[in-house]
Amino acid sequence: MKGGESKAEATSTDQRLKTRGRKPGKKTKKDPNQPKRPPSAFFVFLEDFRKEFNLANPNNKSVATVGKAAGARWKSMTEEDKAPYVAKAESRKTEYLKTMQQYNMKLASGTNRGEEDDSDKSKSEVDEAGSEEEEEDDD
Repeated sequence: MKGGESKAEATSTDQRLKTRGRKPGKKTKKDPNQPKRPPSAFFVFLEDFRKEFNLANPNNKSVATVGKAAGARWKSMTEEDKAPYVAKAESRKTEYLKTMQQYNMKLASGTNRGEEDDSDKSKSEVDEAGSEEEEEDDD
């Protein structure tokens, strides 16, 4: 070991580095209501290319083959050929930024996340309604 470190000290350092920045076993939950990020120009192109490729090659089941062919076509395209896809990607990005701004405003104003928005009733009202139904069943 370098610098007189013992083997135990070296392994404890390795463990500390692995878990740096977050606690092990704790994952942050992703909000299901958060808008998805917009696709890049290549992925906008890929949407159209998949349709064409599947019509030309109906027996192809490999996703990798489609991806390789799309990548090769994208690389061979000129900037003028890519322009419509870049424009669509930019318009989707501006839409995303608007929806993300609205989403952040809702979060900042304190509205609940999607998991808690299931009903307008509070938990106590739901519990009372459930106990009333059980009492009616007993009669």
